[in-house]
Order: sequence, then C-alpha cells, then structure tokens
Amino acid sequence: MAAMVAALLLMVFALIFRFAPNWLHLHSTSRPQLSTGSSQSGTGPAGATSGATLADAISTAYTSGPSLALASRDVILAQQQTRTAHSATTPASPAVQRLLALAESARLQGNLVIETDSAATFYREILKFQPQSVAARVGLAELERRLATDAEQALDDGDGNAATRYIAQLRTLPHSQADAARLSMRLRVLQQTRPLLRAAVKREQQGKNLSPLGHSAVDLYRKVLRLDPGNTVARRGLLRIQKIVLNRGLRRAAQGNFTAAHHELVLAAKLVANSVPLQTMRTRVEIMRRATATAMLSRALAALDARDAEQARNLAGKAIRLFPTLTGLRNFDRRMQYFRLYGGHRPGHVFADNFLGRSGGAPPMLVIPAGRFIMGTTATGSGRILASQRPAHEVTFMYGFALSRTEVTVSEFRAFIRATGYVTDAQRNGGSRVYDDASGRMHKDPAANWEDGYQGHPAHGDMPVLHVSWNDAVAYTHWLSKETGDKYHLPSEAQYEYAMRAGSVGAYWWGSGPPVKKVENLAGSLDRSSNGRRWDESFKGYGDGYWGPAPVMHFLPNPWGLFDMNGNVSEWTEDCWHENYVRAPVNGSAWINPGCLQRVVRGGSWASSPKQDLSSYRSHAQENTSSARIGFRVARSFGVHP
Repeated sequence: MAAMVAALLLMVFALIFRFAPNWLHLHSTSRPQLSTGSSQSGTGPAGATSGATLADAISTAYTSGPSLALASRDVILAQQQTRTAHSATTPASPAVQRLLALAESARLQGNLVIETDSAATFYREILKFQPQSVAARVGLAELERRLATDAEQALDDGDGNAATRYIAQLRTLPHSQADAARLSMRLRVLQQTRPLLRAAVKREQQGKNLSPLGHSAVDLYRKVLRLDPGNTVARRGLLRIQKIVLNRGLRRAAQGNFTAAHHELVLAAKLVANSVPLQTMRTRVEIMRRATATAMLSRALAALDARDAEQARNLAGKAIRLFPTLTGLRNFDRRMQYFRLYGGHRPGHVFADNFLGRSGGAPPMLVIPAGRFIMGTTATGSGRILASQRPAHEVTFMYGFALSRTEVTVSEFRAFIRATGYVTDAQRNGGSRVYDDASGRMHKDPAANWEDGYQGHPAHGDMPVLHVSWNDAVAYTHWLSKETGDKYHLPSEAQYEYAMRAGSVGAYWWGSGPPVKKVENLAGSLDRSSNGRRWDESFKGYGDGYWGPAPVMHFLPNPWGLFDMNGNVSEWTEDCWHENYVRAPVNGSAWINPGCLQRVVRGGSWASSPKQDLSSYRSHAQENTSSARIGFRVARSFGVHP
C-alpha cells in the first residue's frame, strides 16, 4: 500500500514539473529570443518575445550561460565577439548607435581613454543607458587589450615613460587589474635595468665591450638579462658586440690564422649561443678553412712533383691540422708513399727523364718494386750449385729503383759520344773482340768500336751497343746524371738478379727448362749461322732465328716488363768481383772494394750456354774489357727517401 502511494505522488510531481514549473520556482534554461519590434505588448513576428525590451533582451543574452568570472580574458573576448555578432541583428537605439560611432572614431584616432571625447568615455556613456551593452563591453575589452599590448611593447623597447603612461591608462578600464599589476612589475624591473642599459651603451661607445672585467658592456648587459631575461635591448647589445667579435674572427680567417679565428668564434658563442650570425660565420670560416687546406695540399703535391719531400711533408702537415678530414689526404699519403719508395712513380711505371736545358733525354726506365728475394743458387732452385753462387741469402730492397727496359742502344750511346766527344776503351786500346763466322771463334778486330755489331760491321741504331767496357758504361751513366739532374748508375748485381727473376724462383724467369716459345735471344739447337754452324751447348728444341744479337724489344719481356735480361747480350754491373757471397750486402747495394779491377757481368748472351743463362749465373771481366757479347743497361735511384 505504501508503495502505491509513493508512486502516485511521484507521478503528480512529474506532471507539475512538466506543465507548471513556475509553481516550483523553476526557470527554463533556454535563451530568450530578442524582439526586433517595439517594446509594446502584442503579437509580433514569428520568434519574437512579447513584452520584452531591447535592454532586457541584451541583458538576458549577456548574462545567460556559464559565468564569465572564472574564464580567462581571451575566452571572455571570444564570447563577447560572438555575442556582438548575434546582437548585430538587433538594431540599437539611435542614441546608442551615435555613441558607438563616436567611440569607433575616437579609437581609430588613437584617443582611447584620457580625453573627454575618448573611446572609453563613449563606451561608458553607452553602459549608462544600457548596462548590459555587448558592444560597449567588447569595445572596452579591446581598449584594454590594445593598451596592454602598447605597454608590453614600450617595456620591450626600454621606454619606461611610455610604459608608465600606458599602464596608468589601463588602470582606468574595468577588469584590467591583473594586466596592470603584471605590467607594473615589469616596469619596476625596467626602472632597475634602465641605468644599467645606459651604462652598457656608454661602455660600448668607449670601446669597453669586454673589459674591465665585471664592468664591461657585456657584463652590464648580462646583469640586465638576469633581472629581465626577455629584455630585447640587452640582447641587441650583446648581438652588436658579437658582430664585432665575429668580424674580427673573419679577418683572422682571411689572413689564414684559423687558430685565432677559432678563439673569436668561441668568444662569440659565449656572448649569444646559437645566434644566426654565429652560425653563418661558423659556416663561412669552415668554408675558408677547407679552401685554404685544399690549396695547401695542392702545393704539397706540387712540391712532391718537384721532388721536395720536406716541403711537401710540411705543407701536408699544415693542411691536416687545418682540416683533418680533408678530401685528398688519402691520395697525398699514397703519393708520399710512392715518393718515398719510388720517387713519386709507381711499380711497373715506365718513364723517361728529359735533359735539362736542351732537347733529349735518358732511356725509358721501368720502376722496379721494393721487396725481397733469395739471391744465389739452392738445391731446390736449379739443381746446379756453384761456389760463386753461394751461399744463397735473402736480399731486401727497402726502396724501389728503376732499370732501363732494354740494353742501351747504339743510337742512345751515339748521343753521348756526340755530346761529350768521349773516346771509348776500345778506341784507345786498339779495337775489340768480334765474332768470326768462318771460324766460329771470337778474335780482336783493331777497328771495332761501339758503332759496330758483333761481326765488326756498322750496327743499326736499335741494336744493343757492343764493344763498350765497364769504364765506358760508367761514363755514360755520369753523363745521364749530369744532363738530367738525377742519379744514374750501373745496376748492382743484386738489383740485376732481382729484376731478372721478376718474382720467379726457378732456374730462369720463364721456368726451369728450355722455353716452349720465343722468350729471349738464346743459343738454341734450332739456330743456324750463315755458314750453317750449330751451337755445341744450347737449349734443345729452341730456335729464335738469330745468330748474334737481335734488336732490343724484339722478344717477350719478363713478368716485370724488362727485355733481354737472360739473353741477347751480357751486361756490366757496378759490383766488384767476389768469389762467393760470404759477407755480401743484404740491402741490394753494390759490393765494392776500393781499387778492384774485376767487375761482375750478369745475364746470358746470344752465344751463352744454358747454364750461363741461369738467373743465378755470375761471371767477371776486367774494367777495360770490351767484346761482341757484352753490353749494359742503366739503373736510376730515386734519391730522396723522406
């Protein structure tokens, strides 16, 4: 029964709430519609509210919705502007419209709050007639915003007088207490910083930007920024001083003093970190540093080309210190390594030095790589162990050297004779030994000299020069050295064998037995003289078509590109003759004893037996000896080893 009574009461309450809310003193939350007609009662246009005045409608519209007291000023302005747009559809009275027009005119003229005919005066006048006027309230809020903005700008510019004026005007407006208090606090800071700023500017004018310590322009500007971190005057002052420092650094960089330029950049970064001028100047100095280092490295390479290793090393060191990651340093290191080992050339490279001051040049030279090899004969090498080829020993070449690709030719030696008038040992000693085809033996021909071939007849220019002694060959190397400015000499015995082997370890550079193709001018069983003679000792089954020397470069080169190392003609070396290799040098240098008369001859000739063509074979002759079987080639040291 109690439940039924409670349900009945609840139903009655709901009906009263729905159809008669005023009985419970409840008001609808829906916003009233503003009347667009007169204030008299009656039935108006659709949507109008009968009996409502304009002021009532505006008041109701302004006060409806959530309270603005808890909203921020930006939110209030946004809502007011929305309501202004809404109220624009509701015509104001002629008097209000006139006051609004006067307020707008005064605002545009900058007459905001002070004068009697200011915009604020007109807005207040409107509020007397219509206390809830949205237009007047929005206008006053706009004046507040503008005055606050002007005060902010004045404070930013350090204009305390203007800021004081704007704040005073701001205080005359409603709802401005918070802004006025905040700006007043900034004004007090400005009043503290203004003397400091004046003193800082004076220090700048006196050129005391960084000194005396604690009282310089920079110190004063920094003190201002501690009081007022957003002070634009102090920041501009620091930027001005930073620009002076940056320009000074740029001058140092232009003078090539990048250490001083770096110090200036560090100082500038301490003034204003990461400023745009600082970043720009860093980029400019970096570009200048790279360009200077690149130019310096180019000069280092030019110094290498001129064979001035010390200058090249010094210039490259400066370039590295300037710009450690410079492109091209690896190339320079490689060039420097080649220079140290090969005088700027590279292994396998063929070059020819020009004469100084006149036309002509040295024979084409081939660069021999640095390295090591076993010199002499071992049981595993050829199976033929001779006392003169023992003991086998390792020789190391720390630096490369160059050998002429071929034996010196008749034409090349002729240039020497014509330039110097040199007289050979054969010409002084009454001839040289030549080959007699009729007897098959060598005999002395009193008329034979360097211009003749193996039979004593004039030789073509591309034939290896014969009938030259060790003395003649050395005289030719001295002439080359003088004409080119480089160090030419006869190869050492170790240099000759190392180059002849060209990395091989067998009996010959082509292998351990008779060649299977034409590799050198050798004594072969298939060769015949003009009289039909055959060799007593020869390579079986081999024939090269020559009985006597062949033109240079007529046969295959060895693996390193040298021609006729094992055949054609035997060749003089620089070494004195020793019966064996006991105490022989192991660095590849020539083994020379003062006063020696016997010199080492290496390599087989057109008439040598197979055992005389061995890569390890050695023979010797007097320094003044000449014959149809001996010629020579030249070597060149690369001189400077940095």
